[in-house]
Amino acid sequence: MSSSSSRSRSPFARNPDDGPRATFGQLLPYLFEHKGPLTAALVLGVFGAAASLAQPLLVSQVIQFVERSQPLGWLVWALVALVIVSALISGYQHYLLQRMGEGVVLSSRRRLIARMLHLPIAQFDARRTGDLVSRVGSDTTLLRAVLTQGLVEAIGGSVTFLGALIAMLIIDPVLLGLTAAVIAASIVVVGALAGRIRVASARTQKKVGDLTAALERAIGSVRTIRASGATDREIETVQTEAVGAWRMGVNVAKVSALVVPVAGVAMQASFLVVLGVGGFRVANGSITIASLVAFILFLFMMIMPLGQAFGAISATNQALGALGRIHEIVSLDAETDSDADIAASVPEPGVASPSAPAIAFQGVSFSYPDAVARAHRESDGADHTDVTPDQSPGAVLRDVNFDVERGKRTALVGPSGAGKSTILGLIERFYDTTSGSIRLGGVDIRTLSRDDVRSRIGYVEQDAPVLAGSIRDNLLLASPDATDADCVEVLHSVNLGDVLGRNPQGLDAPVGEDGIMLSGGERQRLAIARSILAAPPILLLDESTSSLDGVNEQKMRTAIDAVAADRTLIVIAHRLSTVVDSDRIVVLDQGRVIGTGTHSELVQEVPLYRDLAKHQLLV
Repeated sequence: MSSSSSRSRSPFARNPDDGPRATFGQLLPYLFEHKGPLTAALVLGVFGAAASLAQPLLVSQVIQFVERSQPLGWLVWALVALVIVSALISGYQHYLLQRMGEGVVLSSRRRLIARMLHLPIAQFDARRTGDLVSRVGSDTTLLRAVLTQGLVEAIGGSVTFLGALIAMLIIDPVLLGLTAAVIAASIVVVGALAGRIRVASARTQKKVGDLTAALERAIGSVRTIRASGATDREIETVQTEAVGAWRMGVNVAKVSALVVPVAGVAMQASFLVVLGVGGFRVANGSITIASLVAFILFLFMMIMPLGQAFGAISATNQALGALGRIHEIVSLDAETDSDADIAASVPEPGVASPSAPAIAFQGVSFSYPDAVARAHRESDGADHTDVTPDQSPGAVLRDVNFDVERGKRTALVGPSGAGKSTILGLIERFYDTTSGSIRLGGVDIRTLSRDDVRSRIGYVEQDAPVLAGSIRDNLLLASPDATDADCVEVLHSVNLGDVLGRNPQGLDAPVGEDGIMLSGGERQRLAIARSILAAPPILLLDESTSSLDGVNEQKMRTAIDAVAADRTLIVIAHRLSTVVDSDRIVVLDQGRVIGTGTHSELVQEVPLYRDLAKHQLLV
């Protein structure tokens, strides 16, 4: 693009990076969820409009009575009563709209949270956590503005506008024509600005998401950042995102600022036209002073809802920008949405057989989606993200075949990037295979629900997270009905009994954000205890002893040996001592199985395994 074309391009012109745009029709379901308060607010708006429209008529009558020296009597009291009624209606309507606005925010958040936490793992791998959090917090809040900043009030005000328009037409069509010309010009200007507000608002919310993601990254790694002397650089990075969000917010302010004076100019111009032309028409006897006063009052009543409408246009377009980001997530398929299609494409599932292997990989190949592969390649050292030069982007496993016998321990070993963690993720159905099949007791797992598969399997991740809360909260995550005695017993089984003694709160002792009040080994053992407490028949351990010292590793091995007696274990091994006792060892390299057997067999037959065993680099 040339420099001249770059300069001529509007900063508010839409481009593909602005994200999806929501329509007003997508906003309506959020409003219709609150039909009762919405209807009440609209009815109150009609009554309030009627009370307001009656006031100029009574003022006109008062002026005429004064001109004729007639007693005012009931007119004054009626006027006072109308003012009080209008105020009460306005106050209660404001309360209804505020409450309804909070209801819209709540319902949108609940819908977004429910969808977000059911998204496929691929979506979390490809997106930044901070941006997702921003959609729940910041974007949903903007929906409140649709109600609290004029939309429903503008709908109710349309009754006032129409009533004032009819009354002004009856009083003096000439003055109404001049007034309508000024108002029509202002409406054209506001309509032209509406699209710019929506684009600018969408960009602002995207920048707020970027800021939240940058801040979440900095806070989550604050110890590493401090230890690396990178605090000032991280501050600069986050502040750069903050400045970007500020600039986008200023762009919104610039466009919105044009809307406000348009309404003011329209009102002032209309008022001056009515005063000038109306004064002339009073002088020549075309209308009376009382009629001119009534016309001016109706003019104010017509301009006020017009201002509300202008504000509603601005607020609604900002909300639609945010709603586009909300619907981008809500419209994504949930993890289970594709299950029916997958199951239909899979051959006859068969019947679980006691003689079949607990788990069988049959010709399994797998490639990560492009977006996930790109995100993974940016993460250094993650086992399941490395891609060899001869693989297509995201390809991790190729024609993998092996069986896991019931009640046996199988170890997966190989260099970083071999695909070990990916295998565990496929067993858990975080992803589905690109080709081939994984069978659970002889049944293709794609014909089983994810809940069914995961209820039979315990999974301890490589960096198993500890949830903020108490020790009990973490243990009960997969076993909500476990007793305190069960919790204490399982903690002792993984050598965590001393953690209970450190704090008088016992099981209610807090573990801190991300388990920061526990050591790395204690966090890993707590995660293992959590899985053991659920008593699944199959247990997947990804580098389960990597954070343990020699003493605790031995105790952990003893605990694992105890639970392995009646369970099927698949272990990704970090140390040779964890591997040698396995019933079967599967050696992987560049996404392929290059050998299976016992430790003694593989040392003789597989050079790679022999080299890994020699250096104890089974990672």
